[in-house]
Amino acid sequence: MGRGKVVLERIENKINRQVSFSKRRNGLLKKAYELHVLCDAEVGLIIFSSRGKLYEFGSSDLNTIVERYRQSTYALQNNNVEGEEPQNLILEIPKLKAKYESLQRTERHFHGENLEELGLKELQNLEKRLDRTLSQARQHKWQMLLDRLEEIRQNDHSLRETNEQLKSKEEIRAGLIKIKGTISTHTQKTIMTPPIIRTPYNPIITT
Repeated sequence: MGRGKVVLERIENKINRQVSFSKRRNGLLKKAYELHVLCDAEVGLIIFSSRGKLYEFGSSDLNTIVERYRQSTYALQNNNVEGEEPQNLILEIPKLKAKYESLQRTERHFHGENLEELGLKELQNLEKRLDRTLSQARQHKWQMLLDRLEEIRQNDHSLRETNEQLKSKEEIRAGLIKIKGTISTHTQKTIMTPPIIRTPYNPIITT
């Protein structure tokens, strides 16, 4: 009588699960080694236990094998993208064409052209969009005007401050010139006025 089919499912008993893990891990590592020796294959095997413990095997340096795997996977993905890209572009052409024509129709409707092809509901939607666009344009215009007025106010305030500073400097300069002129006039008067020389009194005596 043959053996029954083994059902693969998680082993609930913790001890049995650990024993089974050890046996199958060792068997897998042995098979990886045999595959390398018998078939001259480059083999890399990485195993993490349920507790997070690492077990690994590499027929050569494992980091080199992992890097080779990454490069091969990246090259395969690029090849798939390059093969699919022309097909995707061909499928996108009708969609882009339809979208372009729709945008052209909408632009003509905004300019008031070909309105006869629109139904009542479409005309109402167009009217709402125009009202919304007009409202946004007005708000943006007023905001620009307010920003411009604020800029002018700030410039005027800056000019006033500069003018006050220049005026103050000019008053100080005029005051210094006036003081300098007063000192100069006083000095000239002092130099031009001759000093008064007083002679001693000598009475004349007659005999």
